[in-house]
Amino acid sequence: MSALVLSFAPERSLGPPLLSIGLGVLALLWVACAPLDSERDDVLPALAIVLSSVGILLIARLSPDLAARQEVWLGVAMVLAIAFGPVFSNFRRFAAYKYLWVVASLALFGLLLLFGQEVNGARLWIRVGPAQFEPIEFIKLFVVFFLAAYLAEMSDVLAAARPWSLQANAKYLGPLVLGWGASMAILVVQRDLGMATLLLATFATLLYVGTRRWDIVAAGAGVFAAVAFWAARHFNYVHERIAVWRNPFSDPLGAGYQSSQAYYAMASGGLFGTGFRLGHPTFIPDVATDYVYAAFSEEFGWIGAFVVLLLFLGLVRRIFAVGLQQPDLYAKLLAVGLAATLGFQVFVIVGGVIGIFPLTGITLPFVSYGGSSLVANVLLVSLAWSMSARRR
Repeated sequence: MSALVLSFAPERSLGPPLLSIGLGVLALLWVACAPLDSERDDVLPALAIVLSSVGILLIARLSPDLAARQEVWLGVAMVLAIAFGPVFSNFRRFAAYKYLWVVASLALFGLLLLFGQEVNGARLWIRVGPAQFEPIEFIKLFVVFFLAAYLAEMSDVLAAARPWSLQANAKYLGPLVLGWGASMAILVVQRDLGMATLLLATFATLLYVGTRRWDIVAAGAGVFAAVAFWAARHFNYVHERIAVWRNPFSDPLGAGYQSSQAYYAMASGGLFGTGFRLGHPTFIPDVATDYVYAAFSEEFGWIGAFVVLLLFLGLVRRIFAVGLQQPDLYAKLLAVGLAATLGFQVFVIVGGVIGIFPLTGITLPFVSYGGSSLVANVLLVSLAWSMSARRR
């Protein structure tokens, strides 16, 4: 399926043929390296590869140079998935290092503060030589690892604590401040409303699944809303994103140019699309990262865009199903956290592109151009795939 998708790429828009062959070999090795004494949900890596192929096809159509880099990043992601396979098979050991994930997250935030590069008002990347990486893509996984382990230990105590018992709630909820704290730090340090929302939504989902307490979830959402309101008033980048969302045509040649071009592109695509390579998605600035979904909608129409969403829905549903199969609470929460992270990321970026929310700086998993995002999401799927293993 992936080879068929990539066969439609424009001539000379992909990397060397050996690179494509190497990616095919790595995709087969990824699945072939699974232990023979167990069965896994092989649809999970298959969906990840198909979505990645769709992304490379789109990027090749938009920017051949970026497509070759994306192919390299996909190769790196699959090599890491194969290398970490034995580690992921023992995923329950992650719970023993729950505070290590907190330390790792704080260390990455510290690196962002010290070495982060500000682009268009947001501090999102760290440059290492010729390459850039986005630490938040890995922080989102570390937060899930920590929350799943902590809630698996404390969920009974938290669920039993009365909402008005400040002492009991403060004692056991303290470490969970990481969930809110990470969201707030992203707003303040990165000025990235999208990833902050994604982390908060994942945190709230895990907290509710673990404790069934709406009061804590509502309190966290309330604090986040207050900080987001403050950020919108004090950070020009956040304020501008919201202003463009409210009225993208008030400044169609300035701040609203990207959004307005994206709306024109999706409108011209209509239900069936203009046809591959027959639209004009390159009129949209940064289309390969922020607006790749708009580019796809223009040339494949709303029907094609809906099919892509169905692929994501299938992926998220299967990861949730992996959670339901688990015998212990930690594994259930871990699977729910992985599924929520992936699902909310798609929801936030697609909602931003079609105008339901302000556009944010996060990527469409597997499809947008971005090495960090691709590596992190392939590892996410690889972990869920390992969790789906059952003895033959």
